Amino acid sequence: MYRPWKYIEVADHERAFLFQRRRLVQVLGPGDYRLSDPFGRLSFTLFDISRRELNHPLGKLLLTTHAALIAPHLAAYQLGDHEVGLVFQGANLIDLIPPGGVRLYWLAPEPVRVETIDISEQLQVPPQWLVQLRALPAATCVLTSAEVEAHQVGLLYVNGELRDQLAPGSYGFWSARQRVAVRVVDTRWQTMEVNGQEILTRDRVGLRLNLLAIYRIDDVVAAVQQVASVADLLYRELQLELREAVATRTLDELLADKDSLDQGIQAGVVRRLAGMGVVVRSVGVRDVILPGEMRGILNQVVEAEKAAEANLIRRREETAATRSLHNTAKMMEGNPTLMRLKELEVLERVTERIGQLTVHSGLEGVLKDLVRLPSLP
Repeated sequence: MYRPWKYIEVADHERAFLFQRRRLVQVLGPGDYRLSDPFGRLSFTLFDISRRELNHPLGKLLLTTHAALIAPHLAAYQLGDHEVGLVFQGANLIDLIPPGGVRLYWLAPEPVRVETIDISEQLQVPPQWLVQLRALPAATCVLTSAEVEAHQVGLLYVNGELRDQLAPGSYGFWSARQRVAVRVVDTRWQTMEVNGQEILTRDRVGLRLNLLAIYRIDDVVAAVQQVASVADLLYRELQLELREAVATRTLDELLADKDSLDQGIQAGVVRRLAGMGVVVRSVGVRDVILPGEMRGILNQVVEAEKAAEANLIRRREETAATRSLHNTAKMMEGNPTLMRLKELEVLERVTERIGQLTVHSGLEGVLKDLVRLPSLP
């Protein structure tokens, strides 16, 4: 059926692109339209302006060929290769335009504004926009973000070159046209364990040792630039120093002076790591594990030493007791009263062990029967 008219309804939140022979001829605002179209050459496309951005495959072409036609309805932005655009609606950051990007935004119902940043001169993202930028999907390909904790130091690299050290905080950097990376280094004290090291002493005794070291990174730049892995390097150096220290000592020397062993290992490790930004606070051999037969021999030696010490102490006590008895006898020799007191003391000890005592001839008779001393010349 022949229809010479084209009817178009455009809602308040819509705009219509009117095409004639597939060429844009007009942008229609809200309203009802009856257009003469006797040959069926008109067509239109409706857009929802509440979405803010015009998503059209020919957006860039429309900007260059029909700038005057779309200017009353759309704001056009085309960025350079070293620029990014921050899109605001009111005080809210709503979008990000990448380098070389083209964006068309509807002027109604609320216009947007775009702030451009030259990322070749300004590498760091302004802190006040960082949180909002992280929430934008479009920012993931042009933004490198990093968190540096209170116990950490951040190193900023641009195209593989160290640019800066970062204090604790939140950071974002533009990485659209260059390689940006942040390496975070922990500066707290850390422990390093070297376990199960089987080493021969100088007198050919096989030992298994466990070592513990406490260290931290003091100069972050020196450590990162000179050492691929601080933990791996420290582990190897502790191994070497432990083997060298044990191999130059006998078993008796190791067991007799363990502190000297610890100090020697620490001094050697500090010397090896000089200038690499690593501080070693302490090194200690935690366990010295002997073979089974050697443990039995050492136990026998210890038992013999303890038995000899006990025998020596026993003889000293016997000698002291004999000397004390001799001194007591010499004191009682010329003192009858002291002799009498000693007899009473003996009687008291005896009566403590006797349940019943029958006395004949008085106390003197008891003493004479219980204690009979040879007469003195």
